[in-house]
This record gives sequence, C-alpha cells and structure tokens, in this order.
Amino acid sequence: MTKAHDFTPSYLCGTSSEPLLYKTIGEALKDTVVKWGEREALVICHQNIRWSYKELLAKVDAFAAGLLHLGLVPGDRVGVWSPNNAEWVITQLATARAGFILVNLNPAYRPRELEYALKKVDCKALILAKHFKSSDYIDMVKGLIPNVSDCHAGQLATDEFPSLKSLIVIGDSAPSGFLKFNEISALATAIDHKNLIDLQKNLQPDDAINIQFTSGTTGAPKGATLTHHNILNNGYFTAQRQGFTHKDRLCIPVPLYHCFGMVLGVLACVSTGACMVFPDESFEPLKVLKAVSEEKCTALYGVPTM
Repeated sequence: MTKAHDFTPSYLCGTSSEPLLYKTIGEALKDTVVKWGEREALVICHQNIRWSYKELLAKVDAFAAGLLHLGLVPGDRVGVWSPNNAEWVITQLATARAGFILVNLNPAYRPRELEYALKKVDCKALILAKHFKSSDYIDMVKGLIPNVSDCHAGQLATDEFPSLKSLIVIGDSAPSGFLKFNEISALATAIDHKNLIDLQKNLQPDDAINIQFTSGTTGAPKGATLTHHNILNNGYFTAQRQGFTHKDRLCIPVPLYHCFGMVLGVLACVSTGACMVFPDESFEPLKVLKAVSEEKCTALYGVPTM
C-alpha cells in the first residue's frame, strides 16, 4: 500500500497561452498591493466604506493577527454567517493570509442547518451578523448554545460544539459570550503580527483554504474543500476572459457566501487590481443601478432571476 506522503499533487493542464497561477491568495493580494496599492480596492455603498488596496491589506492583516491571538492556527476552520459587507471580505482575505480555512454559511440557514454545518467541519470560530431580513442570528446561536452567556468571550465551552471557541459578532455591540468584530484587530500584539509573517512562509497554493457546502437537494449538504490554487485561478481566469484590468470596477450584488461572489467577484478583482463595488447587503435593484451609475462600474454581475 502506498503511504500518503508518497503522493504528489498533479494537474491535467491543456494547451494554454498563459500558465496557471501558483501562489496563495495572500501572495496574490500582496502582489496587487505592490502594483496598485493606492487604487481603490473596495467600495461598500451601504456601509459608506471606500478603501484602497493598501488600506484593505492593512485591515486584513490586523484582523488575521487578532485571530491568531485568539488561539487559531493554520488549518482551523472559521465560519462566516452574514450577508454581503466589508467584514465578510476582510474575513475571506484574512483567513487566506493566515492559513485558516474559511467556511461559507448560507445567510438563509436555520438553526438545524447551522448546527449541521458547524459540527460537520468542526468550526473553531464563527463570525456572524446580528440579523439579516427576518433571521435573528444571535437568538438562533443562543438556542443552539444555551450557556453561551455564561462563557467568557473567546473561551466558549460547550458539549454541543466542542471545537467552537469564539463567537465574533459584526456590529458595534455584542451580547455576553460574544466578541465584537471591530475589537479583534486590537487584540493582536507585536508577536502576533510577527507570527503572521512567519507562518506565511509555510503556506502553499495546494493548501485547503475554503469549504463551501452543496445545497443538499438530494441529501445532507456536502462540504467541498477548495484550495488557494483552485479558487484563485478560477477568479483570475474569469477576470482574464472578461478582459478585466486594474482600471475596471465590478459591481457585485450576488452573495459572497456563494462562489459567484467570493471567487468570481472578490478573487477576480484581487488578482487583477480591479475595484469591488457592493451596492447593498443583498440584491436591491434600485441600489444596484445607483451603484453602477455613481461608481462608474465597468461590469455588473447577476443571474437571470435578478
């Protein structure tokens, strides 16, 4: 029997005018900052946010270092349960910079579905919005973890979710047992920032970096594990096929929890220096048209049901 360490990664590559990228998402972001650091990277219309690539990287690395301070290590799973916002993008890129595995959670999940996903992949941290539309995320989490208010923030101890240690809520306030997203970066020490730099030397393009769940139409949802190499190239070559450059501005009203938003949207822009424009936390026709007009978008994503 062949031992696991005897295997080497292999790819079947057809004829191409351009080779596949072989770098991590974190390296791709850093390369873009070197080339176009002062150009706009992210516009979140509903949050009144406008950041350059240089500013985005600084926020991403600060958040990644904060997660390291909480005790996360490369390979740990970090769930994100939220509609579109700046915090989602920061989380996506911070997990890539630190080697954590981002777990996309559908904003429409109900408690049973959330419980299944968290247990399936052993999430160590969950980043969540307070609410979205009719869903109260905080109440749903409290329903699954009745003793959360009795736990120290960042030191969750529960028999139901033994791997889950940190609940991080997006917003200006957090209930007992939860950490505030905006405070995570401030937790990081100089040692945490140094550790972030050091661990990046060991990250590889073939490392797992993302888990996306299937819809579960014919059975329980399956967690598809994706690598830097996989999704970075999907984003990059989608951008190349559309002719994106650092001068483009892409309007992204599709959801970030789906590959359309986070891969063909975020990574297409990060890999080419284009600007990401998010009109709102979810699709609103008038806000999309307003964003396209005011932000002078050169491309717009959508699906037929829009």
